[in-house]
Amino acid sequence: MREMIMIGARTLRLTRTVCVWLSLLALVVNMPVSSAAAGSMRSIECFNSGWRFIQGDPFGLGDTLSYANVKAWLLPAIDEFRHFQPSGRSPLQARPKPRASYAQPDFDDSRWRALTLPHDWGIEGPFRQEYPGETGKLAWWGIGWYRKAFQIPASDAGKRIYLDIDGAMSYSMVWLNGHWVGGWPYGYSSYRLDLTPWIQPGRENVLAIRLDNPEESSRWYPGGGLYRNVWLIKTDPLHVAHWGVFVTTPLITPQQALVDLQIVVQNDLTEESEAEVVTRLYEMDETGRPTGPPVASAPSTALHVAPECQAFTYVSIPVAAPRLWSLRDPQRYIAITRLSRSGKLCDEVETPFGIRSIAVDSEKGFYLNGERVQFQGVCMHHDLGALGSAIHVRALQRQIEILQEMGCNAIRTSHNPPAPELLELCDRMGMLVMDEAFDCWQEGKKR
Repeated sequence: MREMIMIGARTLRLTRTVCVWLSLLALVVNMPVSSAAAGSMRSIECFNSGWRFIQGDPFGLGDTLSYANVKAWLLPAIDEFRHFQPSGRSPLQARPKPRASYAQPDFDDSRWRALTLPHDWGIEGPFRQEYPGETGKLAWWGIGWYRKAFQIPASDAGKRIYLDIDGAMSYSMVWLNGHWVGGWPYGYSSYRLDLTPWIQPGRENVLAIRLDNPEESSRWYPGGGLYRNVWLIKTDPLHVAHWGVFVTTPLITPQQALVDLQIVVQNDLTEESEAEVVTRLYEMDETGRPTGPPVASAPSTALHVAPECQAFTYVSIPVAAPRLWSLRDPQRYIAITRLSRSGKLCDEVETPFGIRSIAVDSEKGFYLNGERVQFQGVCMHHDLGALGSAIHVRALQRQIEILQEMGCNAIRTSHNPPAPELLELCDRMGMLVMDEAFDCWQEGKKR
């Protein structure tokens, strides 16, 4: 089996037999964030408030929603994520119609617990001495349901509506207004679902999410629940695709760096579109915002996008006298990509990145910007101690501050992808990251 070192959502294939995700600042950065500029059609809404929660399935459901029974419908919903399909759409296959009352929009959930995400039901206890020590002696396993009622303005008709889930532990299954949407089994991966076919602009909508955390499925404390942030994304039908800006810095000298961008544009219209793409690069200030005039820009690129397909464009932008990202000075830049159709702005996204070089020598070790760096790192699981697995940015920041005070310069995320906020903090604070994909290959250490 070949090693896969994954940087962002793209893969470099090597020849050994280990699989890790490596994020050393971000040789590739492909998680754009919205600028919410005037006229931009993209919006990103924190979707953490107003949820209802209950543990357990409704009476009589049995194994109707076991992973084995829904796998055939669940996986096609995220085919693009699994296979990096460059164009086209998975057809809307016949959705399963389990008689789960909790998924129906007219179900009365008023007796369910009201809460705000992120949420880890395991840390709420109680502790039980009879549980194995590796569980934290907390019951993180079991089934949980979340429901949220929300309004979509009538003015959003015609937009694409997406649900981004940064992490759901685990075997998540999602319904909107009683319709099966999809899900994702792995509790540590971020993923996106398209809500557009079932959204009701101008009316109340009801989202239902079921999680099934198997007992003895982890050899450490994983937590249970919607333990990371959830987002509602709205875009124009012609927009930059999910994780659609891919940045590399292949050539760096003291005088100039070359910044390469691969940009993926998605056309959800039933007619072809002519798009114009412009990207400008800015220095990033301490608050994470662009500062000053552009340090470089690319000329407008015309792009033809077929109906219901994706199209790629590639640009190379030279940056004079680049400021390099390093452990001592984690300087970053922001690529602002603007997408227009017929002179009208359709989308705008911001992609933070760092300019730096990495190299590995079999005898001398790791080099950052031509300087040998000795890894002084730790293995760090995703939980936050007494806070459980529910993501908390200040707690993550405090962990990194303590590690840096003791001389640490690197983190191995044992043994799974961390929350996006951890990677952002490491980029900002000057930490190297070995971003692992998962714990095992073919033989699990647990069932």
